[in-house]
Amino acid sequence: MMDRFVQCRDQNHDQNHDQHWMAQAIQLGQKGLYSTDPNPRVGCVLVKDGEIVGEGWHRKAGQAHAEIEALKAAGSHAKGATAYVTLEPCSHQGRTPPCCDALIKAGVGRVVAAMEDPNPLVSGQGFAQLQQAGIEVSTGVLQADAEALNPGYIKRHKTGLPLVRLKLAMSLDGRTAMANGESQWITGPDARQDVQKWRGRSSAIVTGIGSLLKDDPQLNVRRDDLAIKVKQQAFVRQPLRVVLDPSLRTPVDAKALKQPGEALIIGSLLKNSNSAEQDKKQQLQDAGAEVLLIPEHKKQLDLQKTLQILAQRGCNEVLFECGATLAGSALQQGWVDELLIYMAPTLLGNNAQPLMKLLGLDHIDQQIHLNILQTRMIGKDLRIMATTQQ
Repeated sequence: MMDRFVQCRDQNHDQNHDQHWMAQAIQLGQKGLYSTDPNPRVGCVLVKDGEIVGEGWHRKAGQAHAEIEALKAAGSHAKGATAYVTLEPCSHQGRTPPCCDALIKAGVGRVVAAMEDPNPLVSGQGFAQLQQAGIEVSTGVLQADAEALNPGYIKRHKTGLPLVRLKLAMSLDGRTAMANGESQWITGPDARQDVQKWRGRSSAIVTGIGSLLKDDPQLNVRRDDLAIKVKQQAFVRQPLRVVLDPSLRTPVDAKALKQPGEALIIGSLLKNSNSAEQDKKQQLQDAGAEVLLIPEHKKQLDLQKTLQILAQRGCNEVLFECGATLAGSALQQGWVDELLIYMAPTLLGNNAQPLMKLLGLDHIDQQIHLNILQTRMIGKDLRIMATTQQ
């Protein structure tokens, strides 16, 4: 009985150590929150004799993965060490060499991974390669925390669709703008700064033509508003700017077309295309935008096809910043994964514009239920994070 107790105690002790070092690897992975797209955010810690001998994180697509950074820092001390990595090491040749090969060559004795990589090019193959080389592999340590690092990456590889967040700002009585469209500013500066973090972690920012014509948004990230070191700001990429514009009404001098990075306009492919449409498409392309025309779905722009296109372009997390019509349509069609609502302590009155236009809700049993994930004060405003109940 005594021997069994000691054995269990040691197992718990090892598990606690694994969780401790994995937590540090996850913290490293968070440094890539704004820069790794379309790759996942990954951190790695190399531990030997109870001490860190190397650590690294994936900074940017095309650059060294977290494991390679950690091995480089460790040098010869990597031999016999345990590698704690937030995602299964890759086993295929991409823009960089396979991490499994480097770990094997360095002589690490054990690999602890938080989760399997959902990418079919890797999924389980990295673990198998390490085990075939005689390296002990453990998985599932702080898996939920690791998954929270890459929700869009996971969803894209499992479903072929990106994770969609719908960002909205409203008054306490659920209004977004005055009847004449005046809306700047309902929320305060702290909330607007907080939005930059969600823009920064997004692969794409999507708006509708109505919002673009009304507000002429830039749809970009103000790097100075991100609470990260200046050195890390250099890695921050500007998200893809997407305008859903069925009739190609986007002005060629729109601010969204003049920012650094890529702009994409998605319009409807009409059955009877005319020269005027082709001329406007060419004008927008000359202004620096890529223009894609897709078939309509039920006389509307096809949101499913739009999201599939974004996923195929490597978009993991997509942020919708749009008006009431597109917001309501996306929510009712089931494309919204998370709602990000900023509520200001103000009242705009009955004539002000609603948060969303939700059609066909005539009876109480048709109400749309939400799960509140988190509430937090951001300056004077309340930020609500929620999901729809499936």
